[in-house]
Amino acid sequence: MLRKTLILMVTALVLLVGVTAAQEGEPLKIGILTDESGALTVYGYELEYGFKLGLLYAAGIDPADYDSVDDALAAVEIAGRPVEILVRDNGSDPAVAADQARELIESEGAEILVGAPSSGVTLGLQQVALDNEVMLYVAPGASPSITGESFNVNTVRVCRNTIQDSLALATFATEGLGENWVILAADYDFGRASAAAFEATLSAYGVTFVQDTIYAPLETSDFTSYLQEVMNSGADVLLPIWAGDTTVPLYQQLEELGVGDQMAVVGAFNSNDIVAVSDPSTIGSVSWIVYHYTFPQTEANDWLVEKHVAYFPNPLTGETDYPDLFTECSFATAQAIYETVSATEGDTLPEAMIPAVEGLVFEGPKGTYYVRPSDHQALVPMYIARLDNLDDPEYKFLELLSEVSALDTAPPCSLPESMADRCDMDAEFMESIQAGMGDMGQDMESDMSEDMTEEATEESGG
Repeated sequence: MLRKTLILMVTALVLLVGVTAAQEGEPLKIGILTDESGALTVYGYELEYGFKLGLLYAAGIDPADYDSVDDALAAVEIAGRPVEILVRDNGSDPAVAADQARELIESEGAEILVGAPSSGVTLGLQQVALDNEVMLYVAPGASPSITGESFNVNTVRVCRNTIQDSLALATFATEGLGENWVILAADYDFGRASAAAFEATLSAYGVTFVQDTIYAPLETSDFTSYLQEVMNSGADVLLPIWAGDTTVPLYQQLEELGVGDQMAVVGAFNSNDIVAVSDPSTIGSVSWIVYHYTFPQTEANDWLVEKHVAYFPNPLTGETDYPDLFTECSFATAQAIYETVSATEGDTLPEAMIPAVEGLVFEGPKGTYYVRPSDHQALVPMYIARLDNLDDPEYKFLELLSEVSALDTAPPCSLPESMADRCDMDAEFMESIQAGMGDMGQDMESDMSEDMTEEATEESGG
């Protein structure tokens, strides 16, 4: 018994010394699990570039003051700890990603994981992070299950999930589109969980789904049989739930088979490179989008756009490039890590990080980000836009119609039954957000009233 007690004391001392050393200048290694060779490559580069820029912004470092972005990143410190970013390409293969994550932790000493574009990959990373007692910051995988039925307290998601997409769509879904809908979705966790989310949300707004969701493999290149089933369904509206490179052939074949002549097609606006090759018949269509670099009018977004154009060309063509669909939330993820590790004074153990991240509020590219205490899901605004053109050289394809607030797109807390009591943690937090938005609205009304008074005075010659 004495020997066991001594072993436990020595182990505790070693752990304590390790944490103390880490807080005294030891490098903080962050592992990024991304896809730069698979079906979600376009999102993988957005993750890497956005994260690096977000870290520089949070640290107050201008890459213009250095010879390269890498030199600028080498100057980043959080709570006195120099930061090292370790990027791993998993090609959206869950087994590869899990092995890479374990290697990053066990061999490279990574203390925080970030990723991944694939929700299926991310679900596996959640368990790796929990088993190894590290934090996982999810970006940009959007399956609701990540912060729902598969949630664990080592998971944080600053990016949105597709329930937030569905709530953005609900703001215009019943405006002349038709009541009878059908979903075509990618057959993996993102597609299945997202389809369930859209069905639940839109049904509450009066939409009827005429049949079960039609699923096709993510790597599908010939959609003929699936689209024939769509056309035979009797639906007024098709909702495609898709991601990555195969979005292009999907939309090409929608046009070739005349699906749009038979029913409305309402899918999220995608990354710039994918929108650019859309069929011209889609010009004028209205839908929702997570982010477009021309929409937010914030200091962080202005900085992001300027530095992205200056330092991150298109990885495939080498041409000037702009922040894209998930560059923003990867940027904000880096900000959240910087804020959280600063608050813990460099301690990255979950028992220190979790209290610091629950209820975290900060300003990022889209405005104010609110990390909900219960499920660590960020609440962020979404956008409704109209496709204006397909040939603008700066990807200014979209016209902003409206911004849907973080509150209006807040998903329900949907934790597993064993953790359902955590949902009670949100009451005070949500009240504070509502109060803050109310104050903001009053300030805007006051400013408008003052402007109108000044204009009236000027017109009367005062």
